Amino acid sequence: MKGPAGVAADGPSTRQLRVSEEVRRVLSDVFARTEFRDPELLDVQVTVTEVRISPDFRHATAFVARLGRTDIDAVLPALKRAAPYLRKALSKTLRLRIVPEIHFQPDTALDYAMGLNEILRSPEVRRDLEDK
Repeated sequence: MKGPAGVAADGPSTRQLRVSEEVRRVLSDVFARTEFRDPELLDVQVTVTEVRISPDFRHATAFVARLGRTDIDAVLPALKRAAPYLRKALSKTLRLRIVPEIHFQPDTALDYAMGLNEILRSPEVRRDLEDK
């Protein structure tokens, strides 16, 4: 089913998913192999967990995390400053007519899952589940 402007109303298209995964892979490679000049990014290991691309392919939101750490919010301003460099790296690697602008968001999925796990393991919930 198509929504306004011919965009699929039920989620991203196959092409969006494919391009999103390619952008995620390239960004992950750049973060793994590049030493940034920004002092806030020195010795910082960033993991790109997911990329969502807009239907017009002009914007990409990269969800990032730091393994074993929860202070990704402190690194977001430095990532924003590095976005033009990262976009240029994307343009060299990907064969796209339009290279998306990169926006960064913290990935909170792991924190959310850990919170749910903690709730499910609480004595009150266990008691309710055992009664059924």
